Amino acid sequence: MKRLPKYTPAEVRNDPYGFTYKEMSEVIGENEAKALYEELYKQLPRKKNLSMLVKNICKSSDTEKYVYELKDNKYIETVFIKRRDGGTVCVSTQVGCPVGCIFCESGRNGFVRNLTSSEIVQQIILLRRKVNRIVFMGMGEPLFNYDNLIKAIHILRDRYGLNFPTDGITISTVGPVDQLKKLREEHLKIQLTISLHAATQSARNRIIPHMRIYAIEDVVKQALSYSERHNRKIVFAYLLLPGINDRPSDVRQLAKWFRGKKVMINVLQYNPTSNSRIKAPQKREIVAFKHQLEQAGLEVTM
Repeated sequence: MKRLPKYTPAEVRNDPYGFTYKEMSEVIGENEAKALYEELYKQLPRKKNLSMLVKNICKSSDTEKYVYELKDNKYIETVFIKRRDGGTVCVSTQVGCPVGCIFCESGRNGFVRNLTSSEIVQQIILLRRKVNRIVFMGMGEPLFNYDNLIKAIHILRDRYGLNFPTDGITISTVGPVDQLKKLREEHLKIQLTISLHAATQSARNRIIPHMRIYAIEDVVKQALSYSERHNRKIVFAYLLLPGINDRPSDVRQLAKWFRGKKVMINVLQYNPTSNSRIKAPQKREIVAFKHQLEQAGLEVTM
């Protein structure tokens, strides 16, 4: 018995950036799919194919922040970081964010909705820039929009479209455990960054309050399991917050978890936000903490 397509021709033609070439060709036929994919990914974006528009661009010497307006009049941001030969794009996956990190402004008003796979892909298309690296770390928690995120990655990697290399794609996540387990079983081998920011449960609960349902030990365990399964070096992001996560015992715990593993610790500096309760570290404090981690046998960057 012939399997019926999951989508209708109208759905494909109305929102074409949300489909892989295979899905598209099964619905509208190979000839039309080939021509449409050529139009989508080899030519300048056409308004009839888009479900969002560029509302504003803020430029500095090395970054460009794009504000996109969605069909339902919601807004998201995408950041392009210039490199010597192209650049890195930081892509949003949700409108708002449910995680509630105390150092982050983008989730201050809470979660609104997930982005579709098409809206995720279009953020990159509308840049009209040479992109070397895609990092899912804009607005939202990528793994809380799991299905649309994974589909968007398949679309970006589609050899008939952008054919974006797996090595150039990174998911930056706070590490919801169930989704980390699912990601481990995907045949993607993408890069993974875990926003850890603490070495104890109590400190992480304070820094990322809405993630308290996940034990920090389980987050670490699943991230290391992903590393072993896919032979990837995992980056653990660690925003240094004096008096909260910079004690000698924190260094010892990080060393206990990560010494001898395929792990890089990325020590980050806090950029002040409206949360006046957080003290930004001095540069010397960050350098000293990095040195302590290195003395403990860890690979560290800043």
